[in-house]
Amino acid sequence: MSAQAVSPETLRQLEPLDALSADSLREVSRMCYLEKVSRNLDPFRLRGLQGQVVYLVRGQLKLDFTDSSSEIIVGGSGAAMRPLGKQKQAFTAGKAITDIELVRIDEEVLDIMLTWDQLAAPPGKVSPRGTADVDRTDWRTLSGMFAAENLTRGIFASLPSANIETLFMRFQRIKVARGEVVIREGEQGDFYYVIESGRCTVSRRIGGASVELAELKAGDAFGEEALVANAARNASVAMKTDGVLLRLAKADFVALLKEPLMQRVSRQAAEAKVAGGAVWLDVRFPAEYNDDKMAGAINIPLNEIRNAFGSLDREKEYIVYCQSGRRSSAAAFLLSQRGYKAFLLEGGLRGGAA
Repeated sequence: MSAQAVSPETLRQLEPLDALSADSLREVSRMCYLEKVSRNLDPFRLRGLQGQVVYLVRGQLKLDFTDSSSEIIVGGSGAAMRPLGKQKQAFTAGKAITDIELVRIDEEVLDIMLTWDQLAAPPGKVSPRGTADVDRTDWRTLSGMFAAENLTRGIFASLPSANIETLFMRFQRIKVARGEVVIREGEQGDFYYVIESGRCTVSRRIGGASVELAELKAGDAFGEEALVANAARNASVAMKTDGVLLRLAKADFVALLKEPLMQRVSRQAAEAKVAGGAVWLDVRFPAEYNDDKMAGAINIPLNEIRNAFGSLDREKEYIVYCQSGRRSSAAAFLLSQRGYKAFLLEGGLRGGAA
């Protein structure tokens, strides 16, 4: 057996992938592969269908069913246009009559992409061949925000489907010019932003001088820390290029994103999770951490949490805490936004004491 990338054109011939937008098809194509299997082999002997959506795109495949019947499926036609294993009765074995090619797609990824794509389409536009409603943005074409990584591992991965359509209605799309300051350090938070196109720079006043901390690109979000912690902006964000931003008002951000994503745990529940392998994550300054840290805790101050993206283990659970819960709520949201399994210690050390 061998595997290689699969083209969007191949996926467009398959059901229900044929209902996806061109952008979504490209995203799915990056997360699946074409598997080549030689004649006379059983393509499912070593790897079955569990967690996978599998299509036959070339060659002839024989399937044996539980009632002792069998069927020969020909790639590129008829039953091969639909996922294998979705028949009324399960098949017990398969055999490649000729050399064959299969497309394997992660079932969870495909379900997420189909859900978002359907809800993001303008009214009346149910397929790439449909007619767009000119009075409503086709959210599916927005680069970055709806990249597969964001939908499957980022901020939107854990969002309840019921929130999605409301979210689309509440986002405002605004054009911004190079050099325009979007948020200013010290001001109160009023909006949450997602970059649809363009680049931004994040800076902070240190010792009287403005110091650039980071550069953000399409698909990145900013402005959430002040909204989650109900505090003043701790940095300024300005446009490095012309671009387009998606803006969500604070009340909508709290109701549609913050609360659904924020997973709170009591001290007792947190300790049980740690006993099971979770990690305490202290987001206070090192001086505070050294005074009264939780046993085994790691320390990543809130202002450095973005730098930890990519270095933390996505398979582990993290119990995030600070003194009061204010800083840790912002850190827990930032981590959840990037797809980490982050839990907020309710009330922090001050309110969560055993």
